[in-house]
Amino acid sequence: MTARTPAGAGEPLTATVPVTPTPALLGAVFEAATEAMLLCSADDHRVLMANAAARRLLPGLLPHHDLATAPLPALSRATAENADSFRAEHDGRCVYGMRRELDDRHYAWFVRDHTDEREREAALEVERSRTAFLAEAGRRLSASLNVQRCARTTVELAVAHLADAAVVVQPASHRQSAWTRLVPGKAVETDALREKRLAEVPGLLEALGGFPPIPSRWIDAGQAPAWLFPGDAGPVGALLVVPLPGNAEPAGALILARFGAGAAFTGEDELLARVFAARAGAAISAAMLYREQVDTTAVLQADLLPPELPAAEGFELTGSYQAAREALRIGGDFYDVFGPAGDSTDTVIALGDVCGSGPEAAVLTGKVRQTLRALRLMQAAPEAMLKVLNEALLQSSRQHRFVTMVIGSITRIDHGRVRLHLASGGHPAPLVLRGDGTVEEVPTSGTLIGVMRRTVVRPASVDLAPGELCLLYSDGLTEARGGPTGTEQYGEARLHQALAECQGLPGAATVERIRQLVSDWARGGNQDDIAMLAVRAPSRTPLSLRGGGKPATSPYVIAARLGDRRTRAHS
Repeated sequence: MTARTPAGAGEPLTATVPVTPTPALLGAVFEAATEAMLLCSADDHRVLMANAAARRLLPGLLPHHDLATAPLPALSRATAENADSFRAEHDGRCVYGMRRELDDRHYAWFVRDHTDEREREAALEVERSRTAFLAEAGRRLSASLNVQRCARTTVELAVAHLADAAVVVQPASHRQSAWTRLVPGKAVETDALREKRLAEVPGLLEALGGFPPIPSRWIDAGQAPAWLFPGDAGPVGALLVVPLPGNAEPAGALILARFGAGAAFTGEDELLARVFAARAGAAISAAMLYREQVDTTAVLQADLLPPELPAAEGFELTGSYQAAREALRIGGDFYDVFGPAGDSTDTVIALGDVCGSGPEAAVLTGKVRQTLRALRLMQAAPEAMLKVLNEALLQSSRQHRFVTMVIGSITRIDHGRVRLHLASGGHPAPLVLRGDGTVEEVPTSGTLIGVMRRTVVRPASVDLAPGELCLLYSDGLTEARGGPTGTEQYGEARLHQALAECQGLPGAATVERIRQLVSDWARGGNQDDIAMLAVRAPSRTPLSLRGGGKPATSPYVIAARLGDRRTRAHS
């Protein structure tokens, strides 16, 4: 240490005089140190000096005190073992000591209070644990759109991190509330609870109503009904009821319980439970909304899906429908069958293709089918049906869409034959599979439905002999792309050949074979909806086995079969 000496005018001050620290100065520095310090003798391990910080931290340790009997056992052990450090709890504080040798006869203990640091570390660890819990909750709750699975996950997470037992109660529906419960030693349980029993649980009605949760300390856990948490877990010591916030309305309530006389929920516990309940409520609400949408879609699809074909007398009906979007199951292609109405004994069939695909096309499909059903009740002819439907579509206020369609009436005639009267509006011509394997197009044509005010329809009639078949189909069949290049259309020629190869097969087998051939061609990836409807005159069963079961060769039958070939077109 040096001191500055006075200088003359204009001369700088210089440090030239050394100063030797006095014992009093060193003592003052030792006493003023903020860290607890103990100066000890190496000979007998007695305390020679203890500064103010040491006396505050270790009030029973005074000068001349033998460290072997120090009020801090960890310090005594460290001295006896000649250790360099120690860590211990003392009077509710966390202390840490380090030993430093000063000379051969003296050493010093530097003792620090680490309580605040330990509390900060503990708080950080708790926060990390809560963050990990909430992250796990978000991951698991978002993994499902099933209401029961979300409720099950909620009680499992709650019991693992928040309480000893948990119950999720959903809002009442039809005077009952579904609940999911998990208690110690049992598997997750689900059941329903009568709405009037909800009031037996303190705070439950308020939580289901979306009110803020009542603090746990305000709820008398002894009022919890016995049915809420049955088992051998003991009395409920603390009860917490938290609302599950949903989309505009509560998604339910979460009931948490801790067992034992001294059980309690702290303020931090309640805050964490509310944050967790917000995540659980969002997941359950999303699952409920999804379930409502699925139920609504199922109701709508029930009327939009192809109908179950009736068992007609005197002919066979076989239908097939495959939507471009398998998940949706509905689209723009459709077929329908209308049985006899009034004094009319014929059966009316229809197969159509609405412009586009997906939900919008399916909605228009439903309107078209309902219109056709009404027209059938009026006993309108197929060509009249198409003209009225054209007017209805033109008057629609929705976005302009057109329809192609074939409508036909089926009538049984003599000798097991079936007559079809067909009318087309811009649709591919139906195909007829004759008994000898040839394939013919029915000469019916017409303009698109829903495009022009004046529509032209050219109907035609065709007779089917026993075993012969007429196939109505949508253009998704012939326009399916695939093959070696993946872009080539299936085409009419392949369809004619595939149909010819189905000679003698039942209607169901014929439709299934064609469907499979087209699916194989497109490698299962249809770009458009595909609909098929087959009408087949059933084969006659021989009345006797005479002649090996061969068909009779009477001139009458031959003449009848010659008449089967006739196809009549109408202008």
